[in-house]
Amino acid sequence: MTKTPPLLEYLEKEGITLKSLIDSALEMYVPHPGVETQEKAVEQFKEEFLDVLDDVNVSTLIVAAFHAQHEAENGRIPGLTKERFMGRPGLVADELIGIAIATYIGGSRGMFEFVRFDQAKPGILSQLPPLTNDAIGALVAGVSSNVYTKALKTKNQKQ
Repeated sequence: MTKTPPLLEYLEKEGITLKSLIDSALEMYVPHPGVETQEKAVEQFKEEFLDVLDDVNVSTLIVAAFHAQHEAENGRIPGLTKERFMGRPGLVADELIGIAIATYIGGSRGMFEFVRFDQAKPGILSQLPPLTNDAIGALVAGVSSNVYTKALKTKNQKQ
C-alpha cells in the first residue's frame, strides 16, 4: 500500500483531494500518444500527482501560497489591504508563485500548461481564492505536462 504524501494530507485539510486534482486535470485532457484514453490518463495523473506531492520543494511552495492567502485575507501582508487584495490591481505574486511551481515541476512545458490552466480554471481551481488557485493550478499544470511528456517518450521508445 502506498503511503499518502504529507502534502496531500495538508491539501485535504484545505478541502482539496487527489480526486479533485485529477478531475481538474481531466477537464483539460486532450488525447495524446501514450495517453489515448481517459482511463489511461486517470492512472497516469494519479501516479504523477503522488510522485510530485512527495517533493519537499513543491510542498514548501504550496504551503507558502496557502500561508500568504490566509495572511492576505486577514490584512496581514504589509502594504496589501484586504480591499486591494480582493480587487487585485497590480498584484502579481500569485502568478509568480504559480510560475515557480509549474516551472519547477514541468519546466518550460509546465509553464505553458500553467497558462492554459490559469485561463480556464477547471474543476477545483474555480473554487479557490487568488493565491491558492494559481499554486494549485500550477501543480495540476506541471503534473499534466509531465504525464504527456512521459507518455510521448515511452511511446517513442517502443517504436
